Amino acid sequence: MVGGGAIQRLLKTRLLSQSAGRPVLSSLLAKKDQEEAGSAGMKSLRAFALLGAGVTGLLGFATVASADESEHGLECPNYPWPHAGILSSYDHASIRRGHQVYQQVCASCHSMSLVSYRDLVGVAYTEEETKAMAAEIEVVDGPNDEGEMYTRPGKLSDKFPEPYPNEQAARFANGGAYPPDLSVITKARHNGQNYVFALLTGYREPPAGVSVREGLHYNPYFPGGAIAMPKMLNDGAVEYEDGTPATEAQMGKDIVSFLSWAAEPEMEERKLMGFKWILVLSLAFLQAGYYRRMKWSVLKSRKVIVDVVN
Repeated sequence: MVGGGAIQRLLKTRLLSQSAGRPVLSSLLAKKDQEEAGSAGMKSLRAFALLGAGVTGLLGFATVASADESEHGLECPNYPWPHAGILSSYDHASIRRGHQVYQQVCASCHSMSLVSYRDLVGVAYTEEETKAMAAEIEVVDGPNDEGEMYTRPGKLSDKFPEPYPNEQAARFANGGAYPPDLSVITKARHNGQNYVFALLTGYREPPAGVSVREGLHYNPYFPGGAIAMPKMLNDGAVEYEDGTPATEAQMGKDIVSFLSWAAEPEMEERKLMGFKWILVLSLAFLQAGYYRRMKWSVLKSRKVIVDVVN
């Protein structure tokens, strides 16, 4: 009887422990299922977040590209300008032809108030040619001894003449548009030389769906695509003194060369001076290296022997 009672108590205890463990096991399984569901949800949220970030980046890049195109116009091609190299110089024959294009095509609307006639001496013309060119204009000077202004023939120290007396007259003559000064235009515009060349040779008919109001002309390289200046460079518009065919591209190249020189007339001297300094510094570096090796060779090649016995 005692053994039977003990067996009954043992079985009862075993059954109670099993019945108590089942809710714990079920709760553990439910918690594991919830964790797996939460992990799957987090993965989905991360995937959607990455997708949203990618779409936002693409839209932002497209917005920046669109804003850049509206601000600067269509991206200009990069042209191989002969003076763009490290040791390259200006094409002075092209500068002379470009000055002729400026005089006959551009000077009627655009000024170059920072350039004097004397700047052309030795660059595109001789001194005698430049003096004769300057004498063709009349400059208001004075006052004289009587306190009155007078006109005189131009001289080498005079600036290029301006087509309009003031900005208001320039705007009135050009339908409200103000022709910019061309003295440093290749430095004042984004992508400088390439922009000017692309603008002068980039006139075309507006594409389908694009309308340009009266008085403007379609040019994709100009910010907004509509410019008040009509197409000025046409084949044969200028007869070059040296017999070069005056094609649109040739005139565009020559006028850009002239404007590049006007904006940076010291470029050749600066490059030459830089080359001289590089040569001098290279020689100084070699001399310093040799002197260091000569002075330190004795110390670096000596052998130190420590006699621990004596």
